[in-house]
Amino acid sequence: MTDTIFALSSGAPPAGIAVIRVSGPQAGPALLALAHRLPPPRMASLNLLRDPRDGAPLDRALVLWLPGPATVSGEDMAELHCHGGRAVIAGVEAALGAMAGLRRAEPGEFTRRAFENGRMDLNAVEGLSDLLAAETQQQRRAALMMAEGHFSRRIDTWRHRLLDLSAMAEAALDFSDEDDVPDAQIEERIGAGIESLAEDVAAILSAPSAERLRDGVRVVLAGPPNAGKSTLLNALVGREAAIVSDIAGTTRDRIEAPAAIGGIAFLFTDTAGLRESTADSIEAIGIDRARAALEGADIILWLGPPQDTPRSDALLIGAQCDRVDHAGHPGLAVSARTGEGMENLVAALLRQARTLLPGEGEYALHARQREGAAALHRHLSAAGHTTDLLVLAEELRQARRAIDALTGRAGTEDMLDRLFSGFCIGK
Repeated sequence: MTDTIFALSSGAPPAGIAVIRVSGPQAGPALLALAHRLPPPRMASLNLLRDPRDGAPLDRALVLWLPGPATVSGEDMAELHCHGGRAVIAGVEAALGAMAGLRRAEPGEFTRRAFENGRMDLNAVEGLSDLLAAETQQQRRAALMMAEGHFSRRIDTWRHRLLDLSAMAEAALDFSDEDDVPDAQIEERIGAGIESLAEDVAAILSAPSAERLRDGVRVVLAGPPNAGKSTLLNALVGREAAIVSDIAGTTRDRIEAPAAIGGIAFLFTDTAGLRESTADSIEAIGIDRARAALEGADIILWLGPPQDTPRSDALLIGAQCDRVDHAGHPGLAVSARTGEGMENLVAALLRQARTLLPGEGEYALHARQREGAAALHRHLSAAGHTTDLLVLAEELRQARRAIDALTGRAGTEDMLDRLFSGFCIGK
């Protein structure tokens, strides 16, 4: 028998209200023991909670009785909306913990039960995790899209289309002599369906990275020694993150500083000044690390000569414009000391960052989701490029496994159900 679990689901006390959640087969009896009655399902009711051990009053609270399976965990649930003092919470939790069959929940156990009981799939679970960790509005919007199942619903449409294609392929292989099986054009329709589905999956693979959204757009400041990189980094992040000195080669290692600007998370990286050679072995290591940072950068702020830019999409910066003449410079003239040009630089950063992140109403994909979608696309592509029906059917089976990996749902019987109900085979 499944344990019944309980936990404080709201913020750490003290707080105005504390929500204690109970989930499992003993949720109803536990609520009855505390409140001495079960309120009507899904209707808040004010009750005096008493400790079943001695009848001592614990708190006057709003209680909710939520019979399963139509609950967040898929099980019977109860919620106790108590006053948020530490003593109240401790008293209610002690009373629950003393009941037979109840125990404190492990971290993430409510969500795990929701997944195991089919109330959430892996994508919604990941979206919920991102939502809880969101620090910017853009992170919140994208995580909410994932948590509410927008990507999962799209996968579900892929799954239904794939089941139809698999059913047609199996019919063409095994039941070609049956009257209910479609005509000889079935192979052409299978091919067209595979091509259309592969195009839809390929479009999703171009979605932004959730890791970039979560960790921040990686902005690398690079250029020769004494170009003003450290001063500019400090101005962008609003604090003294990097040591500033007139001595060339002061920055010898990568310095990373996160910052949220315009609702977007950035990770700024100051690097060692780039030059062809140095007698300082430590500086040489710093230069190598600077070049490695450039390779992994989402955006490069290049403070060196325009002709030496390491990448064609780098933002060219004419730094220290308060004391250096940048006449004819094709980039942005900026002074981190006086603030001149900083507004234009921030606007340019935000424009470029928005092209790398999900827009309004879009979601971002985690590496796991991207790998699963890529595997699905590979199998669809292989199925679309073969003339052997046996190979095609096998690739479609592998594509269904890729969808199972994306959602955590087993679907081997669904294709058979679709096959027999759709073609009336086996009469």
